[in-house]
Amino acid sequence: MNAPTVVTATAEATPRARGFAMPAEFAPHDACWMLWPQRPDTWRYGAKPAQQAFVEVATAIAESETVFVGVNDEQYENARHQLPAHVRVVELSSNDAWMRDVGPTFLTHPDGRLAMVDWEFNAWGGLEGGLYFPWDKDRRIRTKIAEMLGIERFPAPVVLEGGAIHVDGEGTLLTTEECLLNPNRNPQYSRERMEDILHDYLGIEKVIWLPRGCHLDETDGHVDNLCCFVAPGEVVLSWCDDEADPQHALSREALEVLEATSDARGRPLRIHKLPQPGPLHIAEDEASGIDRLSSSHPRRPGDRMAGSYVNFYIGNSVVVMPLLDPARDDAARAILQDLFPDRRIIGVPAREILLGGGNIHCITQQQPRADLS
Repeated sequence: MNAPTVVTATAEATPRARGFAMPAEFAPHDACWMLWPQRPDTWRYGAKPAQQAFVEVATAIAESETVFVGVNDEQYENARHQLPAHVRVVELSSNDAWMRDVGPTFLTHPDGRLAMVDWEFNAWGGLEGGLYFPWDKDRRIRTKIAEMLGIERFPAPVVLEGGAIHVDGEGTLLTTEECLLNPNRNPQYSRERMEDILHDYLGIEKVIWLPRGCHLDETDGHVDNLCCFVAPGEVVLSWCDDEADPQHALSREALEVLEATSDARGRPLRIHKLPQPGPLHIAEDEASGIDRLSSSHPRRPGDRMAGSYVNFYIGNSVVVMPLLDPARDDAARAILQDLFPDRRIIGVPAREILLGGGNIHCITQQQPRADLS
């Protein structure tokens, strides 16, 4: 294994110029990375219900690929006891458990090398709408994983979370204007400059800008809760038929953009609709079990949650989807099985994850297959 290298990007040394690019999530993986929930102002009842949900997600993904779970020191023995023996538990301190957003965006090279982009992170908005403070431990996670794997790390001059982007591995990237152009992320950058950065750091050719994410998504509209690639030229979109529901207009405007565009290779997109669960709201007993701290996002009884079946994880041989609504779980599962006929669809009860503000895709980060010898 090589020693990790920090690469200061220049016009000649951007990841793209060096031959690196971000592969699609449906491409082969070597591993999946997760973090262990314990924060009492995010997860109710000391995170015990959430920990059980995370165990089920890790166990399901581990059927398909190696799973690493990063754990704060004080929770190491507890996590090791709860997780299956074949899930690898490593000490990796964090402020919370959203590996998609605080973990690395992995890149691959045609020669088999693996690298990562190290984005800036400000807890989804910093002091202007962010979800907690501080985020110092989260900010170090990418550096630590680069050290563990011995791979190149490209620090990027932009605040960006992994859930804000989705790629097809063939030059196309999906994102939302609501998130990537939000003043609480990168107010100094225009849309054109942001596209240049995505081009240079991820090796993509075209950005498809959807206007907004899901209704009341506290991440400021992450695309991974609304729309994602399931194959080259094919996307799945969270859909709501109820015109009285605010999500209907958001899904409709996304559909109009998708129908009017093509991918980086000039193909029109094939769009598959996934029914929205719910609407889902926080119950009284669910809100009462959460610590109330001034430095974190409030969880109140009756608050609507941004539930979406699009927030699934694509593994090598499985797709792990959230079970959120008995009235719609089976329909969503059937659609996903049609889209992934060669993968087993595993549903995991995921309301406890949603109560924390995200779902299965948000708590996972794939490590693409590469030759690290």
